[in-house]
Amino acid sequence: MKRLLFSLMVLLSALHASAQTDSISQPRYGYLSYDSALVAMPEYAIFQQNMRQLRNAYEQEVKRVEDEFNQKYEAFLEGQRDFPRTILLKRQTELQQLMQQNIEFKAQGRRDLQQAEAEALKPLRVRLNETLATIARKYGLELIVNTDANACPFIDPVLSISVEEEAKALLAK
Repeated sequence: MKRLLFSLMVLLSALHASAQTDSISQPRYGYLSYDSALVAMPEYAIFQQNMRQLRNAYEQEVKRVEDEFNQKYEAFLEGQRDFPRTILLKRQTELQQLMQQNIEFKAQGRRDLQQAEAEALKPLRVRLNETLATIARKYGLELIVNTDANACPFIDPVLSISVEEEAKALLAK
């Protein structure tokens, strides 16, 4: 009985050592720069162009509004000596309201641009994530690590592989 139990323990330890050797020889983790893969997508250039056009439209409107405010302010400064008190106060109030509206417009424009950027990037991120899932399944990887912002200062090359070039190649199609 002891002999049988001893043989069984030797056999199990041999299988365990074999399993460890197999898992070390095959990479279990992938890594890439997510931002680099995203920027390499052909759709990203279109995204950038659309965002540039949208930013330019907002900048032109901000400039127009600022010019309008400056013209009204200059007219106010030129006529303030001649205005009766009631008109002077009315114009001051108008200028303050206009300035507040301009500030609110700029803030809303920034929020709109951020939202537009997030919405435009969403399908690109989905496609990149699907591509990474395909690569992970192909190589039997447990996970793929994003190396952006120096999030992983060391990645063991025995246990991992870079999937960046393959991802970029698949995304270029």
